[in-house]
Amino acid sequence: MQQPSEPRQAATPASSSAAPAAGTGMPQSVVAGMLFLGLLFFILGFATWLNGSLVPFLKIVCNLNNFEALLVTSAFYIAYTVMALPSAAVLNRIGYKNGMTLGLGLMGAGALLFVPAAQSRYYGLFLAAQFTLASGMTLMQTAINPYIVRLGARESAAMRISIMGLFNKGAGVVVPLVFTSLMLADISRFSEGELAALAPSARDAARAVLAQRLVFPYVCMAGLLFAIMVFIHFSGLRDIAPETDIQDDAAATERGGVLRFPQLVLGALALFAYVGVEVIAGDTIGLYGHELQVANFGVLTSYTMVCMVIGYLVGVVAIPRWLTQGRALLLSAVLGLLLTIGVATASKTGSGLSQALLGWSGVPLVPDSVMCLALLGLANAMVWPAIWPLALHGLGRYTAQGSALLIMAICGGAILPLVYGHLSDLAGPQAGYWMMLPCYGMIFWYAAWGHRMRSWGRAARPA
Repeated sequence: MQQPSEPRQAATPASSSAAPAAGTGMPQSVVAGMLFLGLLFFILGFATWLNGSLVPFLKIVCNLNNFEALLVTSAFYIAYTVMALPSAAVLNRIGYKNGMTLGLGLMGAGALLFVPAAQSRYYGLFLAAQFTLASGMTLMQTAINPYIVRLGARESAAMRISIMGLFNKGAGVVVPLVFTSLMLADISRFSEGELAALAPSARDAARAVLAQRLVFPYVCMAGLLFAIMVFIHFSGLRDIAPETDIQDDAAATERGGVLRFPQLVLGALALFAYVGVEVIAGDTIGLYGHELQVANFGVLTSYTMVCMVIGYLVGVVAIPRWLTQGRALLLSAVLGLLLTIGVATASKTGSGLSQALLGWSGVPLVPDSVMCLALLGLANAMVWPAIWPLALHGLGRYTAQGSALLIMAICGGAILPLVYGHLSDLAGPQAGYWMMLPCYGMIFWYAAWGHRMRSWGRAARPA
C-alpha cells in the first residue's frame, strides 16, 4: 500500500515545546486533540450502542426470532471486515483528518437510510442502513485508533484510549435511556401476547405505527452527523504523518508484510474474540431481559455500559502508574472467565447480587444472571485499550495496515453474536452464554504470552 507522495503534517504531540495543560502533565496541543477525538468517540459510541436497544425493537417491528434479530448486529459489524482495507487505502491517500470527515458523511447517509426502512418495514433495508452506517464508522475507527496511540508516549496509550472509552461508553449509558423514552414508551401494547390477540391486519398496522417512531430520531442523528462533519473539516485538528521507523521495508514485504508480526496477528484474533463478547454483553442483554420478562429490558444495555465506564476510569487512574497494559489485559481476561461462569449458572429469578451492588442506589434490580452479564462490561473495559498498543508495537510504517487488520477483527461482533443467537434458540438464552468461555480464554493467552512474540515461534523477553 503506497504512502502519500508528500509528507503530511506531524501529529499534534510532535512538538516537545508545547506547554503542558494545567494539572494534566500533557501538552495543550495533546489535550485539544483528545477533546476533538473524544467528540468523535462519543459519536461512535452513540451509533454502536444504539444496537442494544434496536435489536429487541426490530424483533417486534419485523416479527423476528433471536437469530434473525441479531442480524442487525451482524450487518453492523461485518462492515468493519469488508471496509477495513479500503479504509486504510483511503487514509493513505487523503490523510487521517479528511478520513474522519468522510467517515462522518457516510454515517449520516446510513442514518438517513433508516427513514425509508422504517416507512417500509423491509428488514433488508434496515440491514443495508446498518451496513452503511458502520462503513463510515470503519473509516473513522481506522483513523482514530492509531491517532490516539501516537498522540503521546506509547506506554501510556492504554490510558489515553481509556479516556476515549469514557466518551464512547458514556454514550452507551445515555443511548438506551433516550431510545427507551422515545421508542419503547407503552411498549406493553406491542408485547407478543397483545399482538397475538389482534387480527392480522390490525397486528400489521400496530407494527407499522411502532416502526414510525424511528423516523424522527434518525433524521436528527443524520443532521447532527453532517453538522459535525463540517465542524471537523474546518477545525484546527492536525493530521499525523505515516511512521517510517521500520528498518527493512523490502525484507518485511518478502516475508509476508504485515502478517509477519505475530503480536499483530494474534492481537487481531484476541480482538475478534473480545469484540464478540463485548457485543454479546451489550446487545443481547436486552433480549435476555425480555426473555426473563424484566420490566426495564430496554435500558439494560446501560447497566453494561456503566460497568464499562467504571472499568475505563480504573484504567485512566492505574495505567501506567500501577498496572502495565499487559497486566491490565490479563486481569480483564480472568474476570471475564469468572463472570461468564456466573452468567451461565446464576439464578434467573433471584436478585441477591443485584441487591448487594445496586440496592443502595434505587436503580431497578435485575436477576443475578443478568447482573453478571452487565458486570462483563467491567471485564471488557480494558481489553480494547490494552490490545491496540500491544498489537501495534514495532510495526513502524506498517501501522496503518496493522490498524486495518485490527479493525477487520471487529467482525467478531458480527459472527459471535449470531453463534450465541443460534445456541440460544436451540438450548436456551442462558445456556448460550457458555460460548463466551473460549473467547476469554483466547484473550487470556494473548495477555500472558501472545503479545510478547516478535517472530513466529519465538517470544520477546519481558521488559
